[in-house]
Amino acid sequence: MPGDPGQPDEVVTPRPDEVESPAGAARAPEAPGDTGPGTRESASPSGVSDTDSLDPDERVRPSWSESLARNATRPLGGPLGEHAVVGRHWFWTPLRVGLLLALLALVVSWFGKSACVQQYDTGDKLALDWRSSRPYVAMCYSDIVPLYTAERLDKPETFPYETSWVDDEGKPTAHTRYMEYPVVTGMFQWVNAKITAGWVTKSEEGWLPTALPVVIYFSISAFWLALAWLVTVWCTGRTARHRPWDAAFIALSPLVLVHAFTNFDTLATACAAGALLAWSRKKPVLAGVLLGLGIATKLYPLFLLGPLLILCLRTGRMKAWWQATAGAVVTWLACNLWLILLYPEGWAEFFRLNSERGADPDSLYNVVMKFTGWEGFDGPLPWGESPQWLNLVSAALFVVLCAGIAYIGLQAVNRPRLAQLSFLVVSAFLLTNKVWSPQYSLWLVPLAVLALPRWKLLLAWMTIDALVWAPRMMYYLGENNKGLPEEWFLGMVVLRDLAVIGLCVLVIYEIYHPALDRARRRVDEDPGGGVFEDAPDKFVIGGRKPRSGTVSDHDDVPGEPVPAPVGT
Repeated sequence: MPGDPGQPDEVVTPRPDEVESPAGAARAPEAPGDTGPGTRESASPSGVSDTDSLDPDERVRPSWSESLARNATRPLGGPLGEHAVVGRHWFWTPLRVGLLLALLALVVSWFGKSACVQQYDTGDKLALDWRSSRPYVAMCYSDIVPLYTAERLDKPETFPYETSWVDDEGKPTAHTRYMEYPVVTGMFQWVNAKITAGWVTKSEEGWLPTALPVVIYFSISAFWLALAWLVTVWCTGRTARHRPWDAAFIALSPLVLVHAFTNFDTLATACAAGALLAWSRKKPVLAGVLLGLGIATKLYPLFLLGPLLILCLRTGRMKAWWQATAGAVVTWLACNLWLILLYPEGWAEFFRLNSERGADPDSLYNVVMKFTGWEGFDGPLPWGESPQWLNLVSAALFVVLCAGIAYIGLQAVNRPRLAQLSFLVVSAFLLTNKVWSPQYSLWLVPLAVLALPRWKLLLAWMTIDALVWAPRMMYYLGENNKGLPEEWFLGMVVLRDLAVIGLCVLVIYEIYHPALDRARRRVDEDPGGGVFEDAPDKFVIGGRKPRSGTVSDHDDVPGEPVPAPVGT
């Protein structure tokens, strides 16, 4: 991975006089004359370098600040002792522990999907065992498996966006199809298919173990997707700075256990998390390049440019925004322009399918239609026609919510953090969009942990969101096959949406009450702000001066001291 993961923690400008510790917590003394890396004597007036480690007072200890972590440590001896030596282990840093936990979670996730890549002997050949609706009964369904043949990736002559085929041939609904994913995701699938073909050739020669090509393809794809999620965890942990243990919380997210290999979305989360890390290191061009790569993978990283614009307007740092935007545009064009010129119809397939798509079962529009009997904005449509009113209303609602988020970003007394606005914008898109595929929730995981690092609340949302998978699979199984009625599935969809809305309300509340924001050590600080860090406001609606002060860093009553933990 990029950088040096061996550093114990990320660094922000030391402010030891402004950091609150639990009552009774002892501050580690400094050795006289110690001027090595990580000491205050080595810090420049503007701060310390990125490679210096945090001192014990600048770390957030989850067993002190999070009741969830505090209770989880009891079988292991209880919370960290007040005189414990922190940050001295030669290898096991919080970030490395987080990466190990992420690796274990990904292994569990792979085994959760492995039931859908089981093989059986038909008598004359091996076949994929999807008998008796196995993908739904075992809840192991993954788009990766059927797409291998549906996108013609099993054919040696296939090239994405050039190769076409006819779906529903011989029926009134017959139509020409191409690769339906953005270019980076489409080429990712094609490259994995080519690696699979090479693997099959070597296995036939006896050099490698053999299996059905689709099983090999899934395993190769899962390897790269797992690596992308490790990059997501690494980047988010580095962006969190004095909260490195948040990376471990991301690693154990229930959503990762269920959806890491449902589709190809970890590629996009890696790009988005990398862009936020680059921005926090005051590298707007690199951030833009990673955003452009992410937009060419999945559309949602595009929405991060909005929060950057709001905060650049507020701070007068528009040059950085133009640099990031230019980097994103150039990178996106580099990925897409050759396809636009060579295979325009194949390249446009992604946009065509999304414009013609109706309200998916997991959208709020479908929930309203189901429970009220309403026929939708467009009513019944002939096959192949776009739901123009649904598209318009969905886009308009998203724009309205973005305008509201922009107002909050420019009107709040203390400048919101980049992660807070990013979480609000992506949540607004998912809530107003006509499609919320289950794996889309992975987009929110790193943003939520950066925006609202309250572990119990986030665990509650992630658990609800992950549990939507069970009634979804039982609904797809069908009532005739002892599945669940649609209403059970839609009820869980409503619970998930309410949970996300609740998180958005809490994020907005903390924007207006920054002393409750755990990601800050001062109410005017943004650990991931990068270009905005310590920048004065230039344009604020209302013109009020920001407040100053320290923040509460525990999940009890704000402002009340937490008893010092007992233990070794």
